[in-house]
Amino acid sequence: MIAKSLVLSGRVQGVGFRDWMAIRARRLGLAGWVRNRRDGTVEALIAGDAPAIEELLRACRLGPPGADVNQIAEEFAELPAEPGFFKRPTI
Repeated sequence: MIAKSLVLSGRVQGVGFRDWMAIRARRLGLAGWVRNRRDGTVEALIAGDAPAIEELLRACRLGPPGADVNQIAEEFAELPAEPGFFKRPTI
C-alpha cells in the first residue's frame, strides 16, 4: 500500500470535482481525503494499491464534466490515519 499527496490546478473548483473524486476513490477501494484550497486548487491524499492509485490519477487528468485540469503535482506521502475516503472542508 502506498500514499500520494496531490495538488490539482486548473478549472477544478465549481465543477463537482470533490464529489466526483470521492466516488471514484471509494469505488477503487482507496483511502484518504479531498478538499478545496482557497488558492483555487484541489488537494487530496490518496492511499491504496499502486494500480488503483494510477487509475484514479488517469481519471483525474480529465476530471468531471466542466473541469480543465492543467497540472497534477504529486509526491509520496504518509498513509492516512483512518480508513475510508472523505471530503474535507476548504482550507
